[in-house]
Order: sequence, then structure tokens, then C-alpha cells
Amino acid sequence: MNTVALRPKDRSPLRIKAGKVFFTWKRYFEWLVNAKRYAKTRQRVLLPYSAFSHQTPLMRQLQGVEMSYQYNKIKNLKLATKRLDGIIIQPGETFSYWKLIGNPTKAKGYVEGMVLHYGKFTKGVGGGLCQLSNLIYWMALHTPLTVTERHRHSFDVFPDSNRTQPFGSGATCSYNYLDLQIKNETNVPYQLHVRLTDSQLIGEWRCEEPQLYSYRVCEKEHSFTPAYWGGYIRHNELWRKVYNRQHKLVQEEFITENNAIMMYEPLLEQQSVK
Repeated sequence: MNTVALRPKDRSPLRIKAGKVFFTWKRYFEWLVNAKRYAKTRQRVLLPYSAFSHQTPLMRQLQGVEMSYQYNKIKNLKLATKRLDGIIIQPGETFSYWKLIGNPTKAKGYVEGMVLHYGKFTKGVGGGLCQLSNLIYWMALHTPLTVTERHRHSFDVFPDSNRTQPFGSGATCSYNYLDLQIKNETNVPYQLHVRLTDSQLIGEWRCEEPQLYSYRVCEKEHSFTPAYWGGYIRHNELWRKVYNRQHKLVQEEFITENNAIMMYEPLLEQQSVK
């Protein structure tokens, strides 16, 4: 773990804005010239087999965060899920979160929601869409689909109150340079099905044939390390266990390593999970 690289950098607002413009246009150029085949076909009829499904609550009481941002997040999620629901990823194609959703602007109906910016919560148009990218990434880890681009959260903001997934199992997003991309390297089509109920964001990956394997994601090497500049760094590794149709473990695969700057004392996290 390179603690020097993890140390927060004090950048001016002008430097941050210039960097965002640069990386946004860099992504536009990549979309234009690269040889990837991006998924773009939507199909209302669902593929016959469910590969994996999951759901997350729409409303959470977060300390220091206005509930109005939670309601606005739901409005944003409704717009984004309409762009993604039913998308088919054919063999060889790549799913791009932002290429499909597009720029979440006011003109398209998006409103100000909660955005995590350098470890602090602020408001931004289209805020809250990370809940959807988190869900899609988590579900993809339970399929043979290949995650080719994913960005982790640099800050661990809240203790593990009611956490149901391992730390670091999400995928942050910011239009368009922090993208989530998933490639279908199998020989069968996969389909994303996402929707909202009154209380839940529900997602599912479906496929044309039954999956040969099932997956269970777990964490290893979980630790809290004092940072030389003060505070703590949270670390873990994500692995997944692969089971055949007879429920026998056939393989264990490394997924990724996570390091995040903690915005609270480790003792709070330990108390919350007792």
C-alpha cells in the first residue's frame, strides 16, 4: 500500500475544474477512436434466465445529509434506469455506464442530489447515481462478465452501520471520466434489468443460457492503518469463490484491492458492527 500516493492533495478550485474538463474531453475522444463495440441495443422482453439479482434501499438517514437530496436522488435514478433497463450485451460488446446514460443535465430533468467530493458531501445535478453504478458492479461480480473499468471510492465516509456488502464493493462514477465498463467475454448475451419500487432500487443480470457457475464475494486482509499525516487508511482485498452446479468450490479469484481514507475513527466502525 503506497500511503504517499493516498495522501489527500490540496488542489485549487481552478485546478480541479481544469482537470475535469481535460479528462471529460479525453473520454469523448476515446469513445470516438477506440475499437470497442459498445452495447446499445435495448430489448423489453427479458432473457429467460436470471444470473444474479440484488436490491438496495432508496432512503437512508445519513448524518449531516439533508433528506431532500435523498428524494432528489430517486428522481435521478428513475431517469437513469430508463436508459439502462433492458440493455443487451452481446458477446464481445462492452457496457459503458455513461455512454448509455449520457450527461445528466438539468435540461434532461436531472436535479441536485448528494455528491461525494473529496471526502465531503455536497450537492450536484445528477447526484446519487453512484447507487446505481454500485449495484451494477456488485451484480457483475456474481457473473462471468468482465469488469474492464471501475473506480473505487477514495474516502470511507460512514461507519459500517447496517452494511450488507464488504467494504469497497462499490463503483463510484462521475460523468464521464469515472466510468463503469463491463465486457461480455462469454459466448452468450447478457441483459441488464433495473427498476425502482417505492423503497428499493432493484437490479438483475439475465442471460440466454443458465450459468455454469455461481459466485460468492468475500473480503480478505481487512485492516486499519494509521496514516503518517494523521487519521487512518482502511484496506482490504476482494476475492470471489467460484462454485459449480454441484455447489463445489472450483476456484478462488482475486478481484481488487481497496484503500480509502477514513473520515471517522476506526473505533466507531468496530462498535457499529457488534
